[in-house]
Amino acid sequence: MLYLATSCKIYTVERRKYPLRVRINNISIKEVIIDPHYEIKHSKSIDDRLIIELVKKLDGEQFDPESTSDGFEYYVAEELSHAGKLYKLVWLLEKNKLYIGVVNAYRRKK
Repeated sequence: MLYLATSCKIYTVERRKYPLRVRINNISIKEVIIDPHYEIKHSKSIDDRLIIELVKKLDGEQFDPESTSDGFEYYVAEELSHAGKLYKLVWLLEKNKLYIGVVNAYRRKK
C-alpha cells in the first residue's frame, strides 16, 4: 500500500479489482482494475461505479494504442458519454493478460 499526501489530505493508493466481462480488441476481458489516482482531483464527479459503466462502453470495440511500454499498451477514450455528460478514460492492456487497467478517468467539458 502506498500513501499519497496532497493539501493536508492523505489518500490510500490501492488498486481495486472488479469482475467484468467485456471484449476489447478481440480480447475477452474478465476483470477491471481501477487505480484510485482519479480520486485526487475528480472524486466529486466520478467514482468506481461510473468508471465501470464507462468501461462497459468499450465492449466490442477496437482501439489503437496511444503508446506501449514494457508489455503494456496505453489507450485513451476521449469522449465517452454517460447520462448526457462526457468523460475521458485512460486505460491499459497488459500483454497476455485478461484485465483492463484504468489509469485515470474524469469528466470533460462539452
